[in-house]
Amino acid sequence: MLSRGALLLAAFAIGLCAHAGDSTAHRPYTLYYIVCSGGAADGETPFWMASHTHGRMPADISSVGGYMQAGVQHAGALSGHWRWGAGLSLVAAAPRIRRNVFVQEAYAELVYRDRIALCMGSREGSCDEALGYPAGPDPTLSSGDLLLSTNARPIPEINIYTPRFMAVPLTGGWLQAGGYFAVGRSFDTEYLRAAIAADRHYVQDVLWHRKALYLQVKDPRPQSLPLSFTLGIRHVAQWGGTSTLPKMGRQPQSLKDFARIVLGQAGGSDATVSDQINVLGNHYGTYDFRLDYVGAHFAVGAYYQHFWEDRSGIEWYNGVDGLAGLRIDLHTFPYVNRLVVEHLSTMNQSGPFHFIQYDHRKYPGYGGGADNYYNNEEYTTGASYFGRAIGSPLLISPTYNADGAPGFRHNRIRAWHFGAEGGIAGPWTWRTRLSTIRSFGTPYAPTLKPLNNTSVRIDVCYALPDRHASRPSGWEFTATLATDRGDLLGNHNGFGLTISRSGILK
Repeated sequence: MLSRGALLLAAFAIGLCAHAGDSTAHRPYTLYYIVCSGGAADGETPFWMASHTHGRMPADISSVGGYMQAGVQHAGALSGHWRWGAGLSLVAAAPRIRRNVFVQEAYAELVYRDRIALCMGSREGSCDEALGYPAGPDPTLSSGDLLLSTNARPIPEINIYTPRFMAVPLTGGWLQAGGYFAVGRSFDTEYLRAAIAADRHYVQDVLWHRKALYLQVKDPRPQSLPLSFTLGIRHVAQWGGTSTLPKMGRQPQSLKDFARIVLGQAGGSDATVSDQINVLGNHYGTYDFRLDYVGAHFAVGAYYQHFWEDRSGIEWYNGVDGLAGLRIDLHTFPYVNRLVVEHLSTMNQSGPFHFIQYDHRKYPGYGGGADNYYNNEEYTTGASYFGRAIGSPLLISPTYNADGAPGFRHNRIRAWHFGAEGGIAGPWTWRTRLSTIRSFGTPYAPTLKPLNNTSVRIDVCYALPDRHASRPSGWEFTATLATDRGDLLGNHNGFGLTISRSGILK
């Protein structure tokens, strides 16, 4: 995992697009960082040592393993109100399936007046982060955003988004809006060939589409009210690609098919029977709600992400399935700066049964159910990339399937999560995550009995001060202890050490 200082500097570079002022306030700079993270474990890597590392830390170090990442990011100004940015990072990791050295980030972006931005390539961090996770969980301490967390490697994409919230006309600045529209493509074919069992099928070269719209009610005045409310709706879809199952083969991927994906329409005559009856591709998303209070001494944010997999979830037939959380920032308390408490439930899933062709005259009721979150019959790898869940890692990723199965086997869960961080003394800081998971399997493959897991991670970080200036030197050292307990993931212990160096070249 990137150390705190590297994360802050990287977030500054990524957050280039989040600045709300005029573009003349930006100054060109070049950021570099090098991170070396290694560890040892008795068996698989403890859950919270491998999760939320953007797919860098191997999930099965068994004895000794880790990664090294080196990257550079540049922000520059163009004439007028235009500015640009670019970044590149490489990762070397071991042990690893297939390639030990790979490109983690490679992107370029163009921004106009902090109102509209175009980004192309793969980048750790998303436009959700550029907008400050306006309706979602804390990206550092949370168990993870249900749609796009920091758990998996970034998917290369073309993304058009608003770098900040913009006032809606005729509202006096009280109503603000933001959002994004992106298309991407998976490049994990080599990994899938090596990781998935020969008797299982999957889709190669999957295409992705995601979009979001956020509305925020906030006082625009300098002496503003301390309350704000954010509402969002997000949509993710998998489509296209070529299935290894001969009878499926190449999936529809024309411009007309893309329009069907964007609008959530049924597939044409060249689509599978299921996609002709329902909608083309695999779709899921969230309704996001957040209420924030910002005071002089503390800030509180309460949020809820309602997950949906199909129409039944969109129409809220799946109960309260989703992530509810509370974040507390303590501005003046020296030893605890931030607290996060979350509860995740995916138990309802619109009921126990699903009927593709439902006879409403014979069977009164809605007819949806067994939503099977993160899974899909055609796109069997589901909401994953290089074996890691793109959303919440608490719905255990396919990389943990010992038999090489491609999907999620634990998507009916109840989970509690706790995260906290603070200072110790001077340059010493601490951070912890604790999660408890109770899994009931999936709607189609329930477990014989509930499986439980408790995972804990504790980090202690030291930021080396600069001898000649009252600021960090760019060197950071993080010691990590982690453990898993339970019959879901097994009992594992591990420890790690992360050394990072970051700074501004100019």
